[in-house]
Amino acid sequence: MDIDAWLWWLIGAAALGIGLVITAMPELGMLAVGAVAAAVVSGVFGGGAVAQVAVFAVVSTALIAVVRPIANRHRAQLPRFATGVDALKGRQAVVLERVDGSGGRIKLAGEVWSARALDAGHTYEVGQEVDVVDIEGATAVIM
Repeated sequence: MDIDAWLWWLIGAAALGIGLVITAMPELGMLAVGAVAAAVVSGVFGGGAVAQVAVFAVVSTALIAVVRPIANRHRAQLPRFATGVDALKGRQAVVLERVDGSGGRIKLAGEVWSARALDAGHTYEVGQEVDVVDIEGATAVIM
């Protein structure tokens, strides 16, 4: 049984795609696209082995050279909107139970949170508005 070259390229592309899913390395996806391009050259245009390998190398290299830097730039950007506990930092809260260096309770974003003072020697009384500086676990650090 003789298998055509284009089928070998598609098998290689599928193997690279599986590798992409398992390892989450985007470069494998770019190599898989290069293998599909080589399969097209082989199956549709009837290109020889040299043309297939050349197309695979050119497409794969071009994708890695162009797409990878763009993806790295996007990955390095900070999210536009803070979410989770990061969204709570810098917000104001109201003291529900006296807060000092050892603890207390505040109302933050409509929820009751345990809190402690950033400065252990400082005390915040009931009804006082405070600023949330950090979140450590389930405790808001205030000042």
